[in-house]
Amino acid sequence: MPDVITVRVQTGSDSFQDIDVKIERPTYNKPFLGGFRDVSTGVEFHNAGSQTKPKKRPDKGIQFFCKETQTAVEKNKQQQTRNTTSTQMTKIGLYVSNMTDKLITPGKYFTAEEYHKRRLEAVIVLQKYFRRWHAINLLQNLKEQKRVRLALAAQEELQKKREKEDKLRREYEKKLNPKTKEDFELLYHELELWMQDETERVNRTLTGAERKAALCALLEEETQLIACIGMHKLDANVENQQKAILQLLEFHKFSLKCARPRRWKAFDGKITEMDTQNSLRGKELLEIYHSISTKDVPKDERTSVLLTLKCTVKEHECKLTQEIVTLIDREVDLMSRDVKECNLEGLRKRICTLFLQYIKIPEFNPGVTGLLKVPRDPLKLYKNIYFCHSCEKYLAPTEFLIPANSRTIGRCRSCYQLDNEARQRESYFKYRLILEHLRKSEVDYQDDSKTVFLIQLPDLQYLIENIWNCQSALSACSDLYDLVMVRWDKQHEWSPWNTILLTKEEADAHLKLCNLQTTYEAPFIYRIEQRHIRAKNYFAQIPAMSSFLHRSNNQANANSYKKCSSLKL
Repeated sequence: MPDVITVRVQTGSDSFQDIDVKIERPTYNKPFLGGFRDVSTGVEFHNAGSQTKPKKRPDKGIQFFCKETQTAVEKNKQQQTRNTTSTQMTKIGLYVSNMTDKLITPGKYFTAEEYHKRRLEAVIVLQKYFRRWHAINLLQNLKEQKRVRLALAAQEELQKKREKEDKLRREYEKKLNPKTKEDFELLYHELELWMQDETERVNRTLTGAERKAALCALLEEETQLIACIGMHKLDANVENQQKAILQLLEFHKFSLKCARPRRWKAFDGKITEMDTQNSLRGKELLEIYHSISTKDVPKDERTSVLLTLKCTVKEHECKLTQEIVTLIDREVDLMSRDVKECNLEGLRKRICTLFLQYIKIPEFNPGVTGLLKVPRDPLKLYKNIYFCHSCEKYLAPTEFLIPANSRTIGRCRSCYQLDNEARQRESYFKYRLILEHLRKSEVDYQDDSKTVFLIQLPDLQYLIENIWNCQSALSACSDLYDLVMVRWDKQHEWSPWNTILLTKEEADAHLKLCNLQTTYEAPFIYRIEQRHIRAKNYFAQIPAMSSFLHRSNNQANANSYKKCSSLKL
């Protein structure tokens, strides 16, 4: 139907008028009002209402709710009508067989109480069987949990045992084949312990001249052991020096540190590498150093390598390059005279050493600038150098070991180590492990902890030996390999007056606590606080720590004030 229709309306007896009628489309679906279907044609006709809009009720400002009427709900249900039947019995003149008949007798009558009682007994039987099944399953689950827990505990115990054995084995290997300063420190410490035991045994068992003779023999044996350790130390120094050269060059990876390309990670995680002019120069020098360091090379290849080296160093005119060129000409001349290679070994080592010095000069190899410990410009050292009164050398600040109670710069690390080997012979290996674990755990907190990095090994040794007596505060375990230092109150940064010495398992359980006052007993907390006071009195001597001490006191006073205020309220 179109939107506008024309309707002719009769206005008079003979007059008509055409009126345009606009059809309004309904905005709602018209209800189905029934209809009929023509049987002959099959056309369906639907009843329809008027096209006028329904009248809206005036809004009275009151909200109405619809509610169903209480009209009865009708439902249809099929029923079976009565069917009249008849039976036929035996009578005179009629016989009906009773072979298929059944004799029905009434049973014992029981009341409703007896019925409910029987139902209750049946329910109790069902509950018994269900509870038995549930108990069996619960017991099996508990057994399985116990088995898993015992297996995990046994595995952890075995893991601890293996770790302890590995530590002892590594410590034994360090003593048997010492390579580093820590290894010789352990070796001297064991020598001192052996010397003390032997001296005590001699003083306990011998007297007079025999005692003096035994002590002299013991002193001579100690001297021989010190000499043997010194020989091992010289061999280790030579090996470590060679390792230092290889570490600079990273010879085993065929890549100079200064020859490495620039690397960075992109947003998608891929690594991008870029060769710069300095890295290409470093790779060129690396290949030459590798070539001149290789042994058992034919004369032709050796001569070609030496000529390449000569052309490389001739690019810069200085005394070092002139000396290298002179040595190269000498080796070429000696090889032309068929001199044996064993006689050229010293000359070749000298060429390698001078070329290594050539590599370490930033003017010839710009990529090595950031790898040098001593800068080329001496003006940079004037404001960052200290004087060692023992060896009378000017060294960098990193070469000095400054305890917490020290007010001046004392001896350097080398002099301190030499004095330790000659007199006390103490080993800081176990304390170093505890300090490394402590610093790593403090970094994981990510709360800008600074005090832990001011603590040195002698300070930590004093803290463990004199404050905590080298044992756990809970279990009194004295094995330093199993002990760690953690925060007493994990809400504040670590400090000597906010720490506790525990085993690793105890430390993990301690850090999970939320309230220390309710977990630990009052006497234990009092002992810990007394040790914290002793640590405060000792470490307050250093000015850098005094500021942290004042800050922690202010925090403690603020916390106590808050507690008092809450109690008053």
